[in-house]
Amino acid sequence: MPGIIGFYPFGEGRENWDASRFLYYGLTALQGRGEACTSIALLEDKSKQINIYKDNTYVEEFYKRISESKVRGFIGIGQVSPNEDDTLIEVKAPTRLVLAGDGKPSYEGDRVEAFYKLAQRLSTLLAEKEDPLDAAAQIVREAGVGFSFIALTEKEEMICCRDPLGVKPLEVGAVGFDLGLISSESAALDVVGATHSGPIQAGECVVFEPLSISRLNTSNSDCRAHCAFEYVYLARADSIINDISIYSVRERIGQILAEEKAAEGDVVIGIPETALPFSLGYSSKTATPVKLGFTRTGRHVRSALKPTQFERIMGVQLKLNPIRAAVDGKDIVLIDDSVVRGNTLKNTVLNLRRKGAKRVHVRVGSPAIISHCPFGTEVPPIDELIGRALSEEEISEIIGADSFSYLSTGGLIRAIGLPREMLCLGCFTGEYPNKEVRR
Repeated sequence: MPGIIGFYPFGEGRENWDASRFLYYGLTALQGRGEACTSIALLEDKSKQINIYKDNTYVEEFYKRISESKVRGFIGIGQVSPNEDDTLIEVKAPTRLVLAGDGKPSYEGDRVEAFYKLAQRLSTLLAEKEDPLDAAAQIVREAGVGFSFIALTEKEEMICCRDPLGVKPLEVGAVGFDLGLISSESAALDVVGATHSGPIQAGECVVFEPLSISRLNTSNSDCRAHCAFEYVYLARADSIINDISIYSVRERIGQILAEEKAAEGDVVIGIPETALPFSLGYSSKTATPVKLGFTRTGRHVRSALKPTQFERIMGVQLKLNPIRAAVDGKDIVLIDDSVVRGNTLKNTVLNLRRKGAKRVHVRVGSPAIISHCPFGTEVPPIDELIGRALSEEEISEIIGADSFSYLSTGGLIRAIGLPREMLCLGCFTGEYPNKEVRR
């Protein structure tokens, strides 16, 4: 589930733009999608060479380190990833290119291997075909479903593509007529001052060249399978994905949770940051007061992305310290976005009780996660998924809550506002849109 971004200037004096600064702010906005590895590629104005910079660290620390080298480049792409070995892909011949990818194309191997094969094939097609748009269209037709990517070539081309079902997001932005930007989320475009134009459509290819932008949609079908987990957890609340507001979806999730699984409580508390809109929606529906139940120490940490149980628990301790005045002596309706293993939620319930909570009713703004994701989203092995084998009553007992309930699959579909056949719900149902589960 990496976050990817591309920056492309036009017009006279385009070589004077500093792409690295735009990538820095954009990748900072996307860091919730991955914080273990940061990498960028810049096309330098004088040598016309693509230089790659990468490090296994946060975006802020990464830029502190590379700024000492005074890196320069007027066109650039970048990627943040939850895995240390998941960096930009480089192919040197026949056409030199660097590629940032989200998801997993249908080539054999793990996510990185599959994207390397895609990049090699794209390099060959670019050498064979006169029009880079034709090469991009062919790779989209060949590479299956479940991916999006941004590629930068030695010929000053930026090639952006999305799979035919639109599983992984890709959004377009601009700053006047001078700058074009592509990103996994619209929030990254907002942060750098760009105007959000809308999504790259499922099966669409967009090619930026010095004097033009060309677009081609390769899909002859209306079939879509937008990732439902983007709306629940992956995307920022201030993003718009596929023309749908993430915040609005999450607020509706809270309202539907209240309709389906209301609990008696004195206050509603959402687990930051994702579930805060859930709690507001639940509160508006039940007239239960909503409180800020936790405060965070240090930088934002997505504990679900941490590789070990110790790091996940410490992540929760850092970001979820309960506020005693909000919970002491009260019955709490605690709303979380999703539950994977259940261990961090168990720790959260325990901490609430330590701060004086009388009862804790847990409500989850998504259905149970029961399956892996063949499209690159980080999901633990199925034998670690607590919702796969245990009932809501059993989970409630294990995590120490007074009650526990998930949002229904139908409720999630209602909240997103798209027909079921336009969504990928595989991690919740085990059924995938391409009818083939790649392991």
